[in-house]
Amino acid sequence: MGDILKFSEVTIQYGQTTALAGISGTVHQGEFLALAGPNGAGKSTLVRAILGLVPIKSGEIVILDQPVRHFNQWHKIGYLPQKLSTINPLFPASVEEVVLLGLLSSKKTPKIFTEKDKQKANAIMKQLDILPLKNKLFSELSGGQQQKAVLARAVISEPQLLIFDEPSTALDPESRDAFFYHINHLNKEKNITIILITHDTEYIKKYADTLMYLDKTLLYYGPPSGFIYP
Repeated sequence: MGDILKFSEVTIQYGQTTALAGISGTVHQGEFLALAGPNGAGKSTLVRAILGLVPIKSGEIVILDQPVRHFNQWHKIGYLPQKLSTINPLFPASVEEVVLLGLLSSKKTPKIFTEKDKQKANAIMKQLDILPLKNKLFSELSGGQQQKAVLARAVISEPQLLIFDEPSTALDPESRDAFFYHINHLNKEKNITIILITHDTEYIKKYADTLMYLDKTLLYYGPPSGFIYP
């Protein structure tokens, strides 16, 4: 089993304020890592650093054997933010068009979608139970349906790593269970590595292999079953 991601003694500061101090860990191929902690603990900061969006004061992050500062295979990383602000809800895009956007980063100019791309999008929408919605406007979907469409957009490029920032915050229990069913399938059946930010350390025990609990420093790192809320 290879390593997807390693972070060693990562410290991040905003001005004079330390957001994270001395965080180390390894994420293996096919692992499901839950990243938990209170508000302001540095969870999203760590994810932003993994994505190369936040500079590191000290330490190192390595993705697929490349230091993050040199990493350029971003099509292998899928990211779903907490808010679906990456898609303007008023933008008149169909569900199929939103899903196809996930292929843009791997396309050379001219960026034209082929029939093969559309067949791939259809297959993924079918897996996520949204194929009947393919021609509907993204803005017409429910919150749960929008999450599935954005998940399909992230998965279509066949990433090795999927990162979620509290994906179920705005979902009702039924939609949340359905969403986690699908990402668990991607993890267990497709061997896609998952990093998921969550506040719900009890619920995530059903899915995660490893729990990392942060509060600016690393307070717990191990099996979710061994975690006791501080």
